[in-house]
Amino acid sequence: MSWSSKTSPWTLVFSSWLVAASATLGALFMSEIMGFAPCVLCWWQRIFMFPLVLILALSLFPFDRTVLRYALPLAAGGLLVAGFHVLLTLGVIPETLAPCRDGIPCKTLQVAWFGFVTIPLLSFFAFLVLTLLLVTAHLKSSK
Repeated sequence: MSWSSKTSPWTLVFSSWLVAASATLGALFMSEIMGFAPCVLCWWQRIFMFPLVLILALSLFPFDRTVLRYALPLAAGGLLVAGFHVLLTLGVIPETLAPCRDGIPCKTLQVAWFGFVTIPLLSFFAFLVLTLLLVTAHLKSSK
């Protein structure tokens, strides 16, 4: 029996909460402490991420499996917006399709750790991990 087959839906939802809380704290740190102003796409990603912290936390005690109905669409929507943002910063999507007309341009890279780790890429991976964890929790809880 592998580790993944012993993992409970509660553990997966708790892990999802940890990812959402870390991403939320990271976003707030970068904007409020480091002074990086978020673009329009960053705000949309925050709209999808921030409620997940509260929704997932409230579903843990007592564990409520129906949280997946609410959390999974938020994670998947955030994944789509973050994926669009990554493709925009890579130049795959033309800048004319970006919703950022005023203020901070969506293509602006304020951070590039190791030459390729950007804020949109961090957001994309957070939403990807959240989506995978929540889909796995849904599959396990429906058995």
